[in-house]
Parts: sequence; structure tokens; C-alpha cells
Amino acid sequence: MRILLTGGTGLIGQALCRLWRRQGHDLWVWSRTPQQVEKLCPGSKGIAQLESLDGSAPFDAVVNLAGAPIATHRWTAKRCGLLWNSRIDLTRTLVDWMGRQVSIPPVLISGSAVGWYGDGEEQRLSEDASPGNIDFGSRLCVAWEQEAMRARQMGVRVVLLRTAPVLASTGGMLARLLPTFQRGLGGKLGSGQQWMPWIHIDDQVALIDYLLNNESSSGPYNTCSPEVVRNTDFTQILAQELGKPAIFHIPAWALRLALGEMSVLLLGGQRLVPQRAQEAGFSWRYPELSGALRQLLREH
Repeated sequence: MRILLTGGTGLIGQALCRLWRRQGHDLWVWSRTPQQVEKLCPGSKGIAQLESLDGSAPFDAVVNLAGAPIATHRWTAKRCGLLWNSRIDLTRTLVDWMGRQVSIPPVLISGSAVGWYGDGEEQRLSEDASPGNIDFGSRLCVAWEQEAMRARQMGVRVVLLRTAPVLASTGGMLARLLPTFQRGLGGKLGSGQQWMPWIHIDDQVALIDYLLNNESSSGPYNTCSPEVVRNTDFTQILAQELGKPAIFHIPAWALRLALGEMSVLLLGGQRLVPQRAQEAGFSWRYPELSGALRQLLREH
């Protein structure tokens, strides 16, 4: 299969590259730093401009995972502009390019995030729930999905990945938490009652591959584990796997003061249900948090 990938040098993109190269696919990565592609995605070809592909052999699939990290900087006006441009504007450019091709790629798998739902509180959220549309993160995801869905007008099968925080041995949420928890300084955030959806990197990659190859799959998918836990449970399970205490507590007011609107990422939550992936017959390798963390900590 000939696949065009954006975000190929990110956490999920690199793991996908490894899987799809093993499967023998021909991978092309659209990147701001194409010179890094061969290093981070061995066997893939990096391009800086989509136009360089005009007139080349048609693509069997486009997978769009690009986007600046959402939780590394406070949401200033400048940062929000970067987050918007790296998702909405890039996706618009990508879909427009697809529409100009003589042979339009038949499938687009495009990123989104659980932030689409905003803070869902205690509501069980399957894919047919309503968007949050209140905080910036939710509005960002809604607009991101809308840009990708334009490809449907061209007859493209569009799959939307409402991705939960991805757990991996290097990079992602776990890498940011480990230094604190390994020193015995971990603890709950705010009340600790907010729901925390998550997914193991191996399951995230396997699910994307599954949806790519399942031609009946389209529309939004909650890409998360079947087991969703509260923040206080996540904290205790991670501390237990590390053999460390987790007695500290960061109050909600301190997070709001330090992070502003971005604090919703830590104080809000989603009681997410991967209903459509379950109905499609996908099987998780790591459905429970304790087993996922145990495996990743062995690799770390």
C-alpha cells in the first residue's frame, strides 16, 4: 500500500512507520523537517511540499496526525494560533491537495482528540455524544474534524481518531509523569475524581491499522482503552507499579493559576467508551491500566 503520512515524526507516527514498514508499505511523510524523516522513520521518504508529489503514483491512503503538542505550553493567544494552524490549516491544505489529484486517495484517517467532548464530568461518552464546544481544546477538535470531513464530498472514506492520552515507554504523558513519581512525589490533581481515558501505544497503532484495512469503518472512533479510570486511581496504580508512595496533592486553584484555560486538560475528564471500535471487532492487547503500565515500565 502507498501511504502518505503527516505527523510521521511524532510519537504515534514513528510507531506507525515501524509497523507499516514491517508490513512492506511504501511510506511518504509530509514534514516541516523532511531531513529528519529517514532518521525517525527509517525506510520512509520525507517531503517538504505536497506539490512535489503531483504527477506521482496515486496513494492508497492518507493518514493525518500532524499537530503541535497541545499540553506543553500555556494557551496564550500566540500558542493557540500555532495549535490552530498546525491542525486546521494543515488539514485544509491536505484535503484541498487530495481533491486536485487525478486519482483521489480512497481513505483519509485524520487525528482528533478526546478533548472534542470537553469536560464530560460523569457522562458516559460514546461517539454519538455531543461536543463540548466550550473550551479552546474542544473548539479546536471540532474544527479539525470538520476540515477532514470535507474529503467525504470527494467520495473519500474518512475516519476520525478521537485519541486519548497515549501511554508509551518513551515520550507522551507517561514520560512527563515518571520523573516525579519515581521520586515518590506523585499525587492526585484537583479532586482526583475526574475521569482519565488512556491507550497503550501498541493498541493505538494496531487500531489505526485495523481501521485502515476495515473498509466498512468510517466516521469518529474513540481510540482509548475499554478501562477508563479516575485520576486518583491512575495515580495510585502508577505509584504501586513503581513501588513508590503518591501522597501529594496539587489543588485545583493552583493548576488554574499556573495554567489558565489549559488547566481543563488536567482538571476536566472524559468517561470515554470505545463503542465503535468494540462493535467493529477490535481486540485490545492492553485493556487494563495495571498491565499496560507494567509492560511499559519494563521497557523504560
